[in-house]
Amino acid sequence: MLKLEGIHKSFGGAAVLSGVDLFVPAGATHALIGSSGSGKTTLLRVTLGLITPDRGVVQINGETLSPLTPVRWADQIGYVPQDGGLFPHLTARENAVLTARLRGWTDSQQWERTEELRQLVGLDAAVLERYPRELSGGQKQRVAIIRAAFLDPPVFLLDEPMGALDPIVRQALQQEFKDIFKRLHKTVVLVTHDLSEAAYLADQMTLLHEGKVIQTGTYRDFVRNPAAPFVTQFIQANRPLPEVEKV
Repeated sequence: MLKLEGIHKSFGGAAVLSGVDLFVPAGATHALIGSSGSGKTTLLRVTLGLITPDRGVVQINGETLSPLTPVRWADQIGYVPQDGGLFPHLTARENAVLTARLRGWTDSQQWERTEELRQLVGLDAAVLERYPRELSGGQKQRVAIIRAAFLDPPVFLLDEPMGALDPIVRQALQQEFKDIFKRLHKTVVLVTHDLSEAAYLADQMTLLHEGKVIQTGTYRDFVRNPAAPFVTQFIQANRPLPEVEKV
């Protein structure tokens, strides 16, 4: 379970987040959507503990983020950035086991967990011996998922994880990610600018605009009961979703 309550953050006197609330139940997938500059990335960084909010509380399964819990907090969140964030001088396998190695896991423990997760994400064993420059975009993201899941954290945060992929690879990976999320049964927060991706992957989504929550709900909620004119404007600015329009 992830809960953010009353999150405020300003930079140089300019408000970036203004009283943002977010609740994601255990095992649910939630998408953060919004225009550039809406506050999505800042909210993600607050959740990760990289930015301290001016006001507000961040909780994972009832535990509150504080300056006293940085290491503990890092173990609670699996993070997947847009390009995978793999270290170029390490092989895919070395990237995957990095956090476990820093935590003192034995070689056998690392190998067993790697095999378990490799099979989960559908990655060939030979791929793990390559360097990031030798991997496709989809392979990099699968390795990033393995690394994020290695310590079995309850929460996953994904920042535009498929934004740099071509449409065909992206569609295939969306289908795989949805299945992976379900099988891992993690609380997932996905930042995306793609409305169709949010509707497909997430149980619910939250639309941010100028640092404020405009509406939270399903895509159908947004279409049928928009909370503000901006909701309709945002939807119309994105390509329609035929499967929803028929409803």
